[in-house]
Amino acid sequence: MIALAATVFAAAPSTLAQQAAVAGPPDLNSPQEVARDISVPWGLAFLPDGSALVAQRGTGAISRVAPGTAPVQVYRVPGVVARGEGGLLGLAVSPKYVENGYVYAYFTAGSDNRIVRFRLDGQPEVIFQGIAKATIHNGGRIAFGPDGMLYVGTGDAGQSSRAQDPASPNGKILRLDPDGKPAPGNPTPNSPVYTLGHRNVQGLAWDATGRLYATEFGQDTYDEINLIQPKRNYGWPVVEGKGDTQGGRYTNPLVTWATSEASPSGLAITANTLYVAALRGERLWTIPQRADGTLGRPEAQLRDRYGRLRTAQVAPDGALWLTTSNTDGRGDVRPGDDHIIRFPAR
Repeated sequence: MIALAATVFAAAPSTLAQQAAVAGPPDLNSPQEVARDISVPWGLAFLPDGSALVAQRGTGAISRVAPGTAPVQVYRVPGVVARGEGGLLGLAVSPKYVENGYVYAYFTAGSDNRIVRFRLDGQPEVIFQGIAKATIHNGGRIAFGPDGMLYVGTGDAGQSSRAQDPASPNGKILRLDPDGKPAPGNPTPNSPVYTLGHRNVQGLAWDATGRLYATEFGQDTYDEINLIQPKRNYGWPVVEGKGDTQGGRYTNPLVTWATSEASPSGLAITANTLYVAALRGERLWTIPQRADGTLGRPEAQLRDRYGRLRTAQVAPDGALWLTTSNTDGRGDVRPGDDHIIRFPAR
């Protein structure tokens, strides 16, 4: 394992998040290359000083990146088994990083998908396991919500029936406490399940009022953005896209696209706009948000400029960071791929 000691920074994450909340929208006409030649960057999470940790799906390596400096590998997660869409996936930094130094990672192991936490100078601790794995639909996005709980987007691992099985963690959004236990206040006591009926969730983001949105891959017809509310059933595999809710049993998405236009992975929200990284669609979708939480008409940005886009995150200073995903075996590799690109806030 390659590791560097965790650094304690002066600024707390909550303070930096407040700074980002008042920043203007990112300037998509002013790209800055932060890093290049990164092999399948997937998870991306910011440290309190504004630098980012970036996960490489195939190798289990985590690098620290910042504008103007070369990436430095600071950790390697042991036990990563990268096959198909599996490998080292989502990253999250503890809201109390200054106090505890914890980083969280979701990855595919030999027998399952699991979540570990670790300090950059220490060994990983498994805090949640038993999420079925496959070469497809492993989910993998993790993020801490405004409530300090860890939210986890999972996939159905190629078996759609899991999404409707409340006993399975697959095809769900899970809500865990920082130790990996079912979070207090979950819809079913002692269950990690927050919502069900998902095919493959890879984007999670909150707006300024605390509303949670998620991106979801469709099968052959419709990709989705959903407004996530506890205990809701989002329909998969009974419904793909908008359809019969069966008297309110299922919840329809706010936005749908043809799968050729999106395959939405990363999701970020800033300045009352959702930013959606599209893989197959090879573009960035921007979607205005109304005061009631509904969404306006999506607009395609950066179309065919960078190829497949995997992750979108808003930095503490309000800048939008994107990662490309052209070296994942499904893209056309371009010079310098894969890239991490920063768009400063106006």
